Amino acid sequence: MKNNDLMLARARELRREMTPHERKLWYMFLRKHPVKFYKQKIIERYIVDFYCAPAKLVIELDGSQHYEEAGIESDRMRDERLNELGFKVLRFSNREVDREFDAVCDLIDRTVKERM
Repeated sequence: MKNNDLMLARARELRREMTPHERKLWYMFLRKHPVKFYKQKIIERYIVDFYCAPAKLVIELDGSQHYEEAGIESDRMRDERLNELGFKVLRFSNREVDREFDAVCDLIDRTVKERM
């Protein structure tokens, strides 16, 4: 199997098995947003949680592994590359999705509008 095929299979698996926080953001906000979002989209060698093509916006939801040293460095390099490609990356912790859901949605909506 080629690398692209492996990534596609992994992206499909991630779409089927969204985390509870991804599921909440998708079903309660992004799925119905007037500007189209995709879930688990492949961009170069990365699979991003959510992607809005017209706004060149990537949304990442971070669980605990993102706050360990290896995760922090990996996210920094990933964000740097996505920024080089012209993408804006918004990162939210699972805690923010749980406790500040309206504020998360508002920031996403404002960012989409600013980038259109």
